[in-house]
Amino acid sequence: MTENHFDKRAASEIVARFDARPEMLVQILHAFVEEFTWISDESIRYLARELNLSLADIHGVVSYYFDFPTEQSGQHVIKMCQAEACQAMGSRQLLAHAEKSLGVEMHKSNDQVALQPVYCLGNCACSPAVMIDGRTYGRVNTERFDELVATLSRGDQ
Repeated sequence: MTENHFDKRAASEIVARFDARPEMLVQILHAFVEEFTWISDESIRYLARELNLSLADIHGVVSYYFDFPTEQSGQHVIKMCQAEACQAMGSRQLLAHAEKSLGVEMHKSNDQVALQPVYCLGNCACSPAVMIDGRTYGRVNTERFDELVATLSRGDQ
């Protein structure tokens, strides 16, 4: 993974993998996030040129989906489900605990973590659900959340 900055060569390779097809924008954006960790303004301008789309087209997709952060984030991304099933099982209290224990508000990040909302992880039967660095966990209470976060600093995940 490139260290949080735009690399035109890497971006060009990603776009080429998808044959510079505008209809593959979402997949290309996912690859950009995997490579660069976020979607910069420079990335948006580059994709608009390479895919022959308007800046508004690219920005519209980036701003619609929560999977495409537009700011550099922490080393670890914690997504907390905000859907109804998770809310019914305590996700709001879990979010309040996470914000307090991490010292990070939803939609924000620090050097260690980014805290982001997600509106369904497809794990409703095991709610509340949390995704940490792409891995989903169910039935997460405050104690389990603290255990999961502790593994991040040890690299156990």
